[in-house]
Amino acid sequence: MNTDIKTHDEKDAKKYSKIKNIISFSETILFFVIFLTMIFTGTTKLLEQYAHSLTGNDYIALLIFILLISIPEFILVSPLSFYSSYILEHKYGLSNQTISGYFLENLKGLALSAVIGIPVLFAFFYILKNTGDNWWLILGIVMFFFSVILGQLAPVLIMPIFYKFKEIENESLKKKLLDLCLHAGVKIKGIFTFDMSKNTKKANAAFTGLGKTKRIILGDTLIDKFNDEEIEIVFAHEMGHYTKNHIVKMMVLSTVLTFAGLFLTSKLYDILLPVFHLNSRFELAALPLMFILLSLYGIITSPLSNIQSRKYEWEADTYALETTKNKASFISAMEKLADQNLADKKPNKILEFLFHSHPSLDKRINFAKQYIL
Repeated sequence: MNTDIKTHDEKDAKKYSKIKNIISFSETILFFVIFLTMIFTGTTKLLEQYAHSLTGNDYIALLIFILLISIPEFILVSPLSFYSSYILEHKYGLSNQTISGYFLENLKGLALSAVIGIPVLFAFFYILKNTGDNWWLILGIVMFFFSVILGQLAPVLIMPIFYKFKEIENESLKKKLLDLCLHAGVKIKGIFTFDMSKNTKKANAAFTGLGKTKRIILGDTLIDKFNDEEIEIVFAHEMGHYTKNHIVKMMVLSTVLTFAGLFLTSKLYDILLPVFHLNSRFELAALPLMFILLSLYGIITSPLSNIQSRKYEWEADTYALETTKNKASFISAMEKLADQNLADKKPNKILEFLFHSHPSLDKRINFAKQYIL
């Protein structure tokens, strides 16, 4: 195990975070500008007519229309995404990815999006056309069951497309982690690591899956750079999520917000259709308006999800401290995460409240320092 981690300057972390935020905001603004421009100029109507001129099948026309309206965003956003995901990561020494690896990963992501997204798109359009005013309710129910199925399949079918998983080979570390599971009364099928290092130098761990596919996974970058006690802390944190059913609770909130969002969108959508001289809710030219409304709702409600997520992160941190009784390793693990991931330890408070799913690392470190075991 190599515990030698390059030390980054705090100014670098601030600058890196600022650039990432600017690019993210720019991509969001471009999305709204492009779609609003197409609606206001009547471009969506022209593209709908063109799509229908190529085929008599409504669903094939839908696919053509979606591809056509995506072209401007792809042209404008792709360079920003490439700069953020590849150039910037290399500039700050955070990436191991080759240029061919970058495009291969993106192609795999695009193919997966098509395999999953096209049936979902067809189901959405069918429901919109055939279920009347209650389309939002039917769609919400379908989306709920789809998310449950996807949550179960992700660790065993989807994630292996991008990463190789194997059981941890360090026997002494494995024993420590299995003892934590035994202490919590949790049965898991192996403790897995995955090859994050093929793309990045950053470290991460996650609790993923639902039901029988639930598992805790640790990046090989974390295994390589952190000592056993620090890995134990990170694992205990993820165990905290596991034992307190945080994924299920987050799904409940997500489901409530989804139904509320679909209901509100359906009402606003019907009100705004005549304003933009659109004829029906399932008219192809009208769909970008729905996408805008759903995106706005997501932006407005994301702070609610982030508040709940940060609450669960505090609970998981508390669980890790109570279980391991090791404040020193918790603090050193957080310090290493900050440095290895070039994280801004003290982000702007407003940005943290609105957009961060985790408390700042500075707050987490201070929490551990003051925590009474």
